[in-house]
Amino acid sequence: MATGNQSTGPIRRWELAAGALPSWMGSIRFRLTLIYSVVLFGLAMLVVGAIYAGLARSLSDEQIYKTYPAVWVNEFGEIVAIGEKQIRDHAREIEHQANQRALETYRTYSFATLLGLFGASLGVGWVVSGRVLRPIGHITAVAREIQATDLGRRIRLDGPPDELKDLADTFDEMLDRIQEGFDEQRRFIHEASHELRNPLAVMRTNLEVTLADPAAPPEELRHTLEVCERSTDRMTRLVDDLLLYARRGSTARVTEPVDLSAIAREGALEFRAPADARGLGIVLDLSGPVVVIADRHALRQALANLLANAVRLAPEGSKVTISTGVDGPWAWLAVSDEGPGIAPENQSRVFQRFFRGDEDDASSSGRSGLGLTIVRQIAESHGGTVRLVSQLGVGSTFAIWLPVGAPGG
Repeated sequence: MATGNQSTGPIRRWELAAGALPSWMGSIRFRLTLIYSVVLFGLAMLVVGAIYAGLARSLSDEQIYKTYPAVWVNEFGEIVAIGEKQIRDHAREIEHQANQRALETYRTYSFATLLGLFGASLGVGWVVSGRVLRPIGHITAVAREIQATDLGRRIRLDGPPDELKDLADTFDEMLDRIQEGFDEQRRFIHEASHELRNPLAVMRTNLEVTLADPAAPPEELRHTLEVCERSTDRMTRLVDDLLLYARRGSTARVTEPVDLSAIAREGALEFRAPADARGLGIVLDLSGPVVVIADRHALRQALANLLANAVRLAPEGSKVTISTGVDGPWAWLAVSDEGPGIAPENQSRVFQRFFRGDEDDASSSGRSGLGLTIVRQIAESHGGTVRLVSQLGVGSTFAIWLPVGAPGG
């Protein structure tokens, strides 16, 4: 325990010391200023030191005097000869003292200049770093003003195309995507609440009418219960599809090689019983193995949604065809029926959320309006698409197109 306290003690003391400093000393502006000043001061010291070393060496190597024999008269009037060596020694001493004095003066002025340079660099660094970091302050201010309910603000930073402008532009693009997501979420919640409110309103109206008549006959009570049962079935299907629709955009898919022909056979077996109950025949038109890289469960769900629509809409005695094939780099899985077809004005709307065609049509009862939307979502999440070919009175064909052997996104 003591060892652990000793090892964390210095770190803790450093944190306490850092917390005791003024807030502005912990800013990136102060750190940039300090780094700039220290680097400039270090470079200046290197330059001054190099000049000092070169000057000292030059002064020590250079001889700036010449010596000659000389005579002088002493106080007794005698002529005394001075040797060349004595003069040379005396001159060398004088030169050494002069060099030392020059070097000391150079050091004094150099240190004063370095201290002044360090102080000036702090001021210049503070101003320059403030100008450089001003866009970051603008980005921070805008980010603080933006809330989840108000995503209309953008940074729109002006200036040259540098790193800060790239950061601001990236932030704006992220806000655009977030706003699109929030708008899409609001639309989805509005549409989902509207779709859930409709069957609830039907149930409430029928129950109020029936309960208002104390002598309601059993037939009317049974009719009300049947209406409530259909409404609850529709709500259950809608809730299930809502969960599936939301889950497809949030959960990770497990991709693997998948044979579309095998998926078609599995779908045919799964819907054989409901097709037989309506007197329909399920026909397979397969072109051998058609392999794509995809989520097997997702493709089975997409095929099941298409088959559920075809089995519900196809007239008795007709057939539903499941086909597969390859066209260049694309593979397709299609479901065709001989039902009433889809009007041209509705063909572009069938993949929209909660679109169910004719609300008065009995075939729309119990439908959530999300089946084809989920099919499109699955196809697009695999890098593919879904296409529709339909003719009134002839039937409809829905085809899922996927890249052959390509990873599913």
